[in-house]
Amino acid sequence: MPEYLSPGVYVEEVSFRSKSIEGVPTSTTGFAGMARFGPVRYPNGPLTTEPRLITSFTEFERVYGGLEPMVVDAAGTERLAYTAHAARAFFNNGGRRLYVSRVFAARAEEDQGVASATIALGGGAPSAVWRARWPGAMGNVLVETRVVRSRNIAFDHPAFGRQVRQAKAGAVVEVFAAADTLPADNDAPASGRLRLVNVDANGQQTFLQANGTEAALGATDVALLVELRVLVTVDLERIDVYDQLGADPRQKRDIARILQRDDPEDENAFVWLDWAAATPQQALELVVGLRGALPTGQGTRLTGGNDGGVVQPDDLDGEEADPDDVERKATGLFALGDVEDIAIVALPDAGTYGDVTLSAQAADRLIGHCERMRYRVGIVDAPEGSSMNEVRAFRSRFDTKYAALYYPWIEILDPTERAAQGAPPRRLQLPPSGFVAGIYARSDIERGVHKAPANEVVRGLTRFEANVNKARQDVLNPENINALRFFEGRGNRVWGARTLSSDPEWKYVNVRRLFVFIEHSIDKGTQWAVFEPNNPRLWTNVRETVENFLLVLWRDGALLGDKPEDAFFVRCDRTTMTQNDLDNGRLIVLIGVAPVKPAEFVIFRIGQFTADAKS
Repeated sequence: MPEYLSPGVYVEEVSFRSKSIEGVPTSTTGFAGMARFGPVRYPNGPLTTEPRLITSFTEFERVYGGLEPMVVDAAGTERLAYTAHAARAFFNNGGRRLYVSRVFAARAEEDQGVASATIALGGGAPSAVWRARWPGAMGNVLVETRVVRSRNIAFDHPAFGRQVRQAKAGAVVEVFAAADTLPADNDAPASGRLRLVNVDANGQQTFLQANGTEAALGATDVALLVELRVLVTVDLERIDVYDQLGADPRQKRDIARILQRDDPEDENAFVWLDWAAATPQQALELVVGLRGALPTGQGTRLTGGNDGGVVQPDDLDGEEADPDDVERKATGLFALGDVEDIAIVALPDAGTYGDVTLSAQAADRLIGHCERMRYRVGIVDAPEGSSMNEVRAFRSRFDTKYAALYYPWIEILDPTERAAQGAPPRRLQLPPSGFVAGIYARSDIERGVHKAPANEVVRGLTRFEANVNKARQDVLNPENINALRFFEGRGNRVWGARTLSSDPEWKYVNVRRLFVFIEHSIDKGTQWAVFEPNNPRLWTNVRETVENFLLVLWRDGALLGDKPEDAFFVRCDRTTMTQNDLDNGRLIVLIGVAPVKPAEFVIFRIGQFTADAKS
């Protein structure tokens, strides 16, 4: 109760309505799989390894690399970047939000696949090392460091003598006599001409040479401010440029700070500089060493980056985060488990092993993840090249209401144009999960989660790996295998919407996903009720909150019934709770809903009729 201690007018805010429940997103998708680059946990690597939110395939390419094949062993064996192709298919088919958990399997403990290049520095300074931020052959980039010089910034100070403008503590200047010929931008600097600017408490500048001694500027000396520009050439289409870099930790744009291992401002940087100055003058050696003697357009090529090996089912499942070690972040599917918004999950690499047992193990990990998280549905791929009998045998391994299986694989033209000149376009076989996940998202956005994601057009393919006709689907459909089919005049479509469950209550994907939506929304939208007084006032408030939410769903066509009372009921009173429940702090709400189910079999019964016939 409020306190009223002295006479006066008290204005108080009260609520006369029930709380509202906001529906959770249902189209946000998560992929876990191999990629050419991007965030992944490895020893002594960056700490920001969480799955990234991707909203376009262009963004995926920037973070996780493109569609080019990956080399998965020392013998040069190539493997399609299935996760990248799945992401492309996802966005082509209407997906909008995708979280990607990159999975990487190092070839050996001493070979983590991280590219690097060592820069030897003079003057006893420790070597500087350019390192790729993440493992992968894509990290073997070209790094060029250029020198950018200003105009003459020396001037005569009335109290301090020869000083330089626009140079704070830690700045590097290059000093010349008045008669010397000044260098052009990016000419290699000479260590003997460089000075490090120090500033004392009075604001007076002193100039430190590379040998550690101070040297004042002459009355006519010319001083040029020297800054670094780093160009990281990833490929012909991407060159990252970092300007106005200094070499001393006191500089705001110190190169080791801007290009650091854990950079909160530029998570997509390709490289970082592993270097720390032991003495201030070593900053001068860093400027000389990074610039080197290479002409413009050439730089240092990082080496040693590789794509690791083929990840196994346990790698896809990953590891939970270690609460006692901040550097041991969650990996694989466990990393996706930390992202609450995800509602659809797939493993694009799961069906690519060429081994049914491994593919089944990977599917088991996916199903286990969805069952553990409760508010997710997994999309399972059949193994590549499966026959009718093989896909039926594969399906018989599972019984879950949290996943659906799609068959067959999908053929596309190679978007990387790797075919030889004059040869026909190369054709690739891809698992359907990326395409289907995009269709799930598209159907949710256009119609709603209650609409079965079937009878929807599959975009961006040439044909399906196998031709499923009606006779074949008559075999597949009763076993809850969702077929992808071509219809003359109607294109390529998803022609099935069943889960892998043997329970008839959870036969359809849209019913399972509708309940996921309802349960998750109520879960998030009623957290305010925890620790409230457990009395009829709270029961009424909770009951009205849930009823208002379900009423909106009924009006949207997600629930069956001509009237709201036919579509759902909500009970929260003494009939749902005993005194023992109340004594133990339990508030129990009983909710029943009538979900709409898809018209999977549309039947028209037609007979002859005459004017004399009785109805």
